[in-house]
Amino acid sequence: MIAFFEKFNPIIQALFGTAFTYGVTALGAAGVFLSKEINKKLLDAMLGFAAGVMIAASYWSLLAPSIEISTSLGAIPWIPPAVGFLMGGLVLWGIDKILPHLHLGLPIAEAEGIKTSWHRSILLVLAITLHNIPEGLAVGVAFGAAAAGVQGASLTGAIALALGIGIQNFPEGLAISAPLRREGMSRGKSFFYGQLSGIVEPFGAVIGAAAVLVMREVLPYALAFAAGAMIYVVIEELIPEAERGEDTDIPTWGAMIGFTVMMILDVALG
Repeated sequence: MIAFFEKFNPIIQALFGTAFTYGVTALGAAGVFLSKEINKKLLDAMLGFAAGVMIAASYWSLLAPSIEISTSLGAIPWIPPAVGFLMGGLVLWGIDKILPHLHLGLPIAEAEGIKTSWHRSILLVLAITLHNIPEGLAVGVAFGAAAAGVQGASLTGAIALALGIGIQNFPEGLAISAPLRREGMSRGKSFFYGQLSGIVEPFGAVIGAAAVLVMREVLPYALAFAAGAMIYVVIEELIPEAERGEDTDIPTWGAMIGFTVMMILDVALG
């Protein structure tokens, strides 16, 4: 796998990585062809798992390299990670306030962002799309960092990040398609909307990879920015959605397992 990726420039590498993460989103959305219903406890566990993966990826694949790179560049090691992390959360907060979207399980009257007459299906897709923006950016930044040859970043680490994010994208695709199918939408349309939420990841990856290649000095900020954006999504959306059910132990252990899986991937491959 490493030999295959090494043949291409980092932007193409990032595209390949996010093509995989998008493909897993589509695979999850395809679950609607097998069943009209999805067990609520299973969905909560999968959302918890996704949260755990994103938390682990934020540190192991993004913040830790940001700190190492800041040190190697002679900067005060905590300033770029802290500034980038908070900026990532701030930008996602702004998008959250502007972009119309609807969280799973809520009535359309509780849609967030600018008020709109868009259909419920569009608002649900936009909610998951909001999750995927920082994920694509993170993968792109990781591949760009590896290509720049900076300390603390590696191609295997970028691939591990893409694998981890891809794994947790499965429940996100299913989290869109299954509720839409349950509400009476056809299987084909439910699948279409489910996979559509992952289409932003390749765009984010290209932006992230290109940015760090053009401006290497922004790399520690960019890594921390992606981490802050992902942590914002976890705290603002994934965990509340997963914990909305009666048995909160299920998503909690899902998050624990997700964190462990991503940590193993990053340490073993990175």
